Amino acid sequence: MKLLKLVPDNTNIDFVSLRKWAFGLTLLLSIVAVGLVVARGLNFGVDFKGGLMIEEKFASAPDLDRVRTTIDRLNYGEAALQQYADATIVSIRLPVQQSADEGATNAVVKTVEATLAKAFPGATFTRYSTVSGKVSGELVRSGMLAVALAVLGIGLFAMLRFEWQFGVSTVVAIVHDLLMTLGFFALTRFEFDLNIIAAILTIIGYSINDKIVIDDRIRENMRRYRKMDMREIINLSVNETLPRTVMTSATILLALFALLLLGGHVLRGFTAAMILGIFVGTYSSIYVSSSLLITLGLRAEPTRARPGTLDNAERVGPKRDVR
Repeated sequence: MKLLKLVPDNTNIDFVSLRKWAFGLTLLLSIVAVGLVVARGLNFGVDFKGGLMIEEKFASAPDLDRVRTTIDRLNYGEAALQQYADATIVSIRLPVQQSADEGATNAVVKTVEATLAKAFPGATFTRYSTVSGKVSGELVRSGMLAVALAVLGIGLFAMLRFEWQFGVSTVVAIVHDLLMTLGFFALTRFEFDLNIIAAILTIIGYSINDKIVIDDRIRENMRRYRKMDMREIINLSVNETLPRTVMTSATILLALFALLLLGGHVLRGFTAAMILGIFVGTYSSIYVSSSLLITLGLRAEPTRARPGTLDNAERVGPKRDVR
C-alpha cells in the first residue's frame, strides 16, 4: 500500500529567489495590520473591557436600533450591541454596574431578559458573563505580559540553541504572525478576549515548532555541505522539511475547519484565529525567517577536517527521511 504524499519526492522549489517579494509583502501586510489596529481598534470582550455581557437569541434577525432603545430605557448605561455571523444572536454589553454583587447582577440579567422577551416574542436568553473594571485591567496586563514573555523566551532559546541570526529571524517571524492576527481581528471585529490570547499563544507555539525544525535542518546541512552556497543550503533544507510541514498543517486544518463549522459562534473567533495562524505561520517560516538568515549574514561553518565530515560534499544521493 502506497503512503499518501502531499509533496512529491525530490521536490526542489527555489524559495529563496522570492525572498525580496516575500519581504516586501510582509512589510506591507504588517503596516496594514498596524494601521487597522490603530484606526479601528480591537473589539475587546468583557474580559478586557469590564462590564456585563448578555447573549440573546431572537426568533429572527432583530433591528439593532430597536434593541438598543429597549435596553436603554432600563437605565443600566449605554449598551453596545454586536451581531454574530448568525444574525439572530446578539451580544449585549453593558457598562460595569455600581454593585458587583452576584444577586444584583442576576437581577439586571433577569430584567434585560424579561424586557427583551416582551418586546421581541421568541427571544431567549443564552448566557452572560461579568468582569469588574479592576479585574479586566489585570487581565489586559497579564495577557500582554504572557505574549511578550513567550516571544522573548523563544527568541532567546533560538539564539542559545543555534546562532544569533536564528534568534533574530525567529522573533521577526513571530512578530509578523502576531501583527497579522491583530490586524485580522481589527478588520473582522471578532470579539477579542482571553480565548484569543490563548489562540495567539498556540499560534506562536505552532510557528516556532515549524521554524525550529527548519532551522535544525539548515544547521545540519551547513555542517554537511560546507562548500555549498547558503541560498542552496536554505532551499535544500526547506524542501527536505516541506512534506512534514504540509502534512502537519493539513491535518491541523482539517480539525480546525470542523470546529469552525460545528463548534458554534462562541468558538468562531478562536478557531478563525487558529486557521489564520496556521497559514501565516507556515508562510513566515518558509519565506520570511529562513530567507532572512541570508540577509543577516549567516554563513556555513568554515571547512575543518574532522573524522566523519564531508568537507567537499555536494548534494548527492537520495534525500534523508524528514524527521
